[in-house]
Amino acid sequence: MTVLASFAFALAAQGRLPVVLLDRDDLVVRESCILEPGAAPIVDDEGDGIVQIVTDGITVTFTRTVLRGAPSDAPLDSLRGVGVRVRARNVTVQGLQASGLRAAVWASDADGLVVEGCELSGNFAHRLRSTSAAEDLSDWLWPHENDGNEWLTSYGAALYVESSKGVTLRRNRARRGQNGICLRAVDDSLVYDNDMSFLSGWGLALYRSSRNKIARNSFDFCIRGYSHGVYARGQDSAGILLFEQSSDNTIALNSATHGGDGLFGFAGNDALEHGERAGVGCNRNLIYGNDFSYAAAIGIELTFSFDNLFARNRLIGSNYGVWGGYSARTQVRGNELAENTLAGIAVEHGSGWVIAGNTFARNARAVELWWDDDAELMSKPWARVNSTDSGDHVLRLNRFDSDGVQLEVRGPTQRVSFDPAQEGADRSRWRVDEDASVLEAQPPLLTTPIDEAAIAALPGTRKAVGARKALEGRDRIVMTEWGPYDWVAPFLQRLGDRGGEHVWRLLGNEVPIAVDAGPQMRVRMDTSVDPALYLLSPRKAGDAVEYELRVRVPTETLTARALALGMVWDVTCGSYTTDPRSDAAAWRSEVSRGVSTRLSDLKLRYGNDGPSQLGELGAAVGAASLPRERFGTLASARITLPGGLWRVVTRSDDGVRVRVDGRTVIDNWTHHGPTTDSAVVGFDALGKHTLEVEHFELDGFAVLEVDLERAP
Repeated sequence: MTVLASFAFALAAQGRLPVVLLDRDDLVVRESCILEPGAAPIVDDEGDGIVQIVTDGITVTFTRTVLRGAPSDAPLDSLRGVGVRVRARNVTVQGLQASGLRAAVWASDADGLVVEGCELSGNFAHRLRSTSAAEDLSDWLWPHENDGNEWLTSYGAALYVESSKGVTLRRNRARRGQNGICLRAVDDSLVYDNDMSFLSGWGLALYRSSRNKIARNSFDFCIRGYSHGVYARGQDSAGILLFEQSSDNTIALNSATHGGDGLFGFAGNDALEHGERAGVGCNRNLIYGNDFSYAAAIGIELTFSFDNLFARNRLIGSNYGVWGGYSARTQVRGNELAENTLAGIAVEHGSGWVIAGNTFARNARAVELWWDDDAELMSKPWARVNSTDSGDHVLRLNRFDSDGVQLEVRGPTQRVSFDPAQEGADRSRWRVDEDASVLEAQPPLLTTPIDEAAIAALPGTRKAVGARKALEGRDRIVMTEWGPYDWVAPFLQRLGDRGGEHVWRLLGNEVPIAVDAGPQMRVRMDTSVDPALYLLSPRKAGDAVEYELRVRVPTETLTARALALGMVWDVTCGSYTTDPRSDAAAWRSEVSRGVSTRLSDLKLRYGNDGPSQLGELGAAVGAASLPRERFGTLASARITLPGGLWRVVTRSDDGVRVRVDGRTVIDNWTHHGPTTDSAVVGFDALGKHTLEVEHFELDGFAVLEVDLERAP
C-alpha cells in the first residue's frame, strides 16, 4: 500500500472522507473522497474519463487497487480511454494506479492541479516495426502539431495537462508506455521528483508551455529507433521535448540519459511557417546540471531559438553533445562534452554563441561551426526576418583533451574568436575553410548570471543525476517491439547471427533453470561472456526450422520464436570492367572469375570498403586485393522449405537480382543507395529450393543482405 493510500484510509477511519467503490464508467466526482477501484477492468466507452472530476478545490485519493481500462494482457497499441478526467481548478489527485488506458490522467483548464504519488505504467504505446537489423521509417514520431491535442490522440500519455497554470506534478512514475508527462499551454508550474523512464516516446513533452520549473526528475531511456552498432536514429523520441515557443523554463538537475535525444527543442512549425515574426522561438530557457548522455542522436538539440543557456550539463557518448541550428546568442558554459562520435558542439547557421568553461574530451570534433545553402529553410517566413548568418562566436576558458578536431569552421562563417590560451588548445587540430574568419583572441565574455541559490532551492529531494550509473553506455539500449528494455524483468534478446547460428541471451535478474528449442535445433552455450550466450542452429544442414526457444526461470517460462535457415551459400566475389546494366552476361562472366568462399548467411555490409576488407569473407578473398568499387557478388544456396508463402527480402547498394528456382523474383538492377526490396513466393509442399543472388557495386557505399522469412 502506498503512503498516500495509507493516509487516505486513516482519514476515512476518522470519518473525514467517504470511500467510494469505483466499479463503473462515468463516475462523476463532486466532493473530496477516497476511490477504491474494483478488480475488473472498466472500459471508458466515450473517451471522457472513467472518473470525471468536475468540482473545484477537492482532493481525490485512490487506494492501492489498480484502475484498469483493459485486461493486463491487452496489447499496448489497442488501449483506449481515459482513467481520470479533470475539468476543475485546484484539484488534487493522489495515489492513482492506472493502466490499460490511452491516458491515465487528462486535465483541462485545471489551474492549481496537483497530481502526486501515482503509478501510471502499462498504458498506450505503438508496436515498433524497427528491428535490430533495420529501421522502419513508420516508427518516426511527429511532434510538430499539438494545438488540437494531436499528441494525446496519436500517442497517448501517462499524464496529459492542457490550458492550465500553477500545476504541480510530483513523485509520479511510469513504465511500459509511450509518453510520460505531456503539457500543452501549461505555464508557471512545477514538475519534480518524477520518474518517467523506459518509454518509447517522450519522458516529458512541453508545447507552448513557459515559465515552468522542472527539477530532479528521471526521464531515462525514452527512446526508439536504435540498434547498437547498426543504426542510431532516435526517430524524434526524447527524454525532454521542448516545442512550439516554450520559453523561460528552468530545466535543472534532471537525468535524461539514453534518449533519442536527451533534450529536443524546436521553435515550432507555427514559429517558422506562419507570419514573419522576429525573435520567435523556444527562448531564454535555462538548462542546468542535467545528464543528457548516451543519446541515440543528440544530447541537447535546440534550434531556431534565442538566448538559451546550457550550463553544467553532462553530454557524453552521443552522436552530438549539442546541436544548435539557426539559434542565436546561446551560451554553453561549464558542460562536460566527451566521446561524442560526430561533435561535441555543432552549430549550423548560428550566431553569437558563447562557448566557455567547457571540458571537451575524445570527441570526433570538439566544436563544429558552419553555414551552408539551405534553400528550403531560407525561404521560411522565420528566416526572412531573423538572421541566418553564421558567426560572431566566442570560445574561451575551455579545456581540450584528445579531440580529433578541436575547431572546424566551414563556409562563410565570420568573426569566430578562439582564445589560444585555452588548456590543450592546438591550432594544428583546426579545420577552417578559406572563406571563414577565425581570430585567435581573448574577447570579453558577456554572460547571463546564474542564480545558484535559486537552483539549489528548486523543489524536490530526488538525486536523479547518476541514479542509473550502472547502465552507462549506449550498448545498454536494448529495444523490444514495445520500447526499451528496463534491465529488471527477464527478457530474451536476439543478438543476431554468428556463423549461421542464432545468438540469444537472457537479460534481467533471473537465473535460467532449463533451456530448450525442440528436437530439430542444436543448442550450445558460450559462457565466456556474462550473461552467457545461447547459440542455436538446425541439426540438419540445409533445413529451415521454425523453432520456439524456451528458457525457464524461477518465476516464469520465457519463449521466443524464430526461423533458423540452415543454408550454406556458395559465394564468388570479383572485379569487373563491363557495366552490368548494359551487358549483364559479360559482367557475370568477369565476376565469376573472382575468388570463391562459403558462408552460412548472406549479410555483406561492405560500407565504403570492398570484399577484401570484409573479414567474414575469409583469407582468400582478403588476399585477392579486390577493389572497393566496381566489384560484384554471385551467390547461391539450396534449402528445404515447408509449403506456404515465403518472403525474400534484400537490402542492397547498388544493383541486386534474386532468382528462386530459376525465376527472377527481385530485380532492382540499378545504381541506388541502400534500398530494401522484397518478393513473396509460394510452395505447395515441403521441398528443396535454389536461391541465386547477383549484386554489383559501382561506387561509394555498398551493402548486400538477403533474408528469407515466413509471409503472413
